[in-house]
Amino acid sequence: MSLTPAQIRELKKLAHPLKPVVIVGQHGLSESVLSEIDSTLDIHELIKVKLAGADKTDRVTLSQQVVEQLSASLVQIIGRVAIFYRPNPKKKKNRIVV
Repeated sequence: MSLTPAQIRELKKLAHPLKPVVIVGQHGLSESVLSEIDSTLDIHELIKVKLAGADKTDRVTLSQQVVEQLSASLVQIIGRVAIFYRPNPKKKKNRIVV
């Protein structure tokens, strides 16, 4: 799913007060971490993930893996935090619409 610049701006605004809900540690992106990101995206649609144990190029690679494997959109990477968005059409209450 590709996002327009206006949608990215809106999602950044919505993500600003959020805290990271998943932390990717020094062991990288394991199946359990991917599963946790997947279930959290189903619930919240817009999440922050802390990429703790990685340098800059690894953070970009890890983010791309999440995008490809979970059909999510990367909104932004700021430092060690990545913001992901994936709409959940089954969610009826408090749905983020961009």
